[in-house]
Amino acid sequence: MVAQELTSGEYIKHHLTNLTYGKMPDGSWALAHSAEEAKEMGFWAINVDSMGWSIGLGIIFCWLFGKAAKGVTAGIPGGLQNLVEMVVEFIDDTVSSTFNHRNSLIAPMALTIFVWVFMMNLMDLVPVDLIPYISQLLGVHFMKVVPSTDPNITMGMALTIFVLILFYSINCKGLGGFFAELAFHPFPKPLFLFNLFLESVTLIAKPISLGLRLFGNMYAGEMIFILLAIMYGGIVTGLVGGVLQWGWAMFHLLIVTLQAFIFAVLTVVYMAQAHDVEEEH
Repeated sequence: MVAQELTSGEYIKHHLTNLTYGKMPDGSWALAHSAEEAKEMGFWAINVDSMGWSIGLGIIFCWLFGKAAKGVTAGIPGGLQNLVEMVVEFIDDTVSSTFNHRNSLIAPMALTIFVWVFMMNLMDLVPVDLIPYISQLLGVHFMKVVPSTDPNITMGMALTIFVLILFYSINCKGLGGFFAELAFHPFPKPLFLFNLFLESVTLIAKPISLGLRLFGNMYAGEMIFILLAIMYGGIVTGLVGGVLQWGWAMFHLLIVTLQAFIFAVLTVVYMAQAHDVEEEH
């Protein structure tokens, strides 16, 4: 497919380039035809493929769970209902053991994050050439299909969670209590400047580590799939590549699930910390 038309370097670069829409140097708005053009578009450019696939998968998630909810039966449940109930119970148990406060937002948010991130990650198991090849037949020159390999997506989700952390920290503790938590721990109050520096770094590190962990793991997995796909150029290397790719896909399925779980659990943990109120600071 695509691999037969490009050199190895061009093939890798092609599969790692997003379909980007933004402002061209001449002032017009259009799709970039190379990574260099995308870079020149600057901050306001948008990765159309990442946004499209993430929103599309979100809609599929809502549709599937909505369908399961409408078709709930008290008798013998169907396959979809069994699957949804299993996921909901799993997330409910996880939230119950981690979050000891009252907030009706946390469990639905954890469920949404887990399933949505899992579905985005799962796109990494689609054959790397399939959708890009179909896209090229339709006149679309770039198409990355794994939204979680785009740092704009993962960091966007992480920063949204960070905003919620700040909101609930101030809402539950008050502005003074939140400041005291940052300034007067873990060392005595005279060292408040040192405490403030340490705790501020810890606070800012939460969204950065949350977003970059997911991006890094999924990007590495995608890169391995691309490198294995290059081996299909010959009969012997193709057979070896096929075996390796199958083995990696089985192992990567665990990574796909684990990364979604970690993102959801850390979100719940951070929300619990934001709700924790100490009597003295």
